[in-house]
Amino acid sequence: MEKRIAIFPGSFDPITKGHENILRRALPLFDEIIISIGKNSSKQNYFSLEQREKWIKQVFANEPKVRIESYTGLTIDFCKKVNAKFILRGLRTSADFEFEKSIAQNNKVMAPEIETIFILPIPEHSAINSTIVRDIIRNGGDASPFVPKEIDVKAP
Repeated sequence: MEKRIAIFPGSFDPITKGHENILRRALPLFDEIIISIGKNSSKQNYFSLEQREKWIKQVFANEPKVRIESYTGLTIDFCKKVNAKFILRGLRTSADFEFEKSIAQNNKVMAPEIETIFILPIPEHSAINSTIVRDIIRNGGDASPFVPKEIDVKAP
């Protein structure tokens, strides 16, 4: 039987409790989940790729079904490269839904064999996003309530 591999793409700049919760809830559905850090040359990340990878490894150190890879280009091309048939995405708001639905539908046209799976955050995580967490950090605030306990986020 073919391994059920999913990718969980994002910038994870930084990883949040919302990301962690969605991934942990998805683990029973798959044999392997690849946290896929997209490298976008037109986007300036706040934390280095190395730092983001280090934090993700710390958070999922005891989870053998999780691995981390970075990629450039189209997410569906990365799926094909790693033989993933599923893309895992979190939906916090109706705006997320509309945006993610468009991407998923376009991906389906380009790669009909790849399914996008949406998971809703638990209510207490629905307001957390990396942009807000970065703003808290940038302004010297305490971001610890919003990030996994394994990481200590400070401004670079």
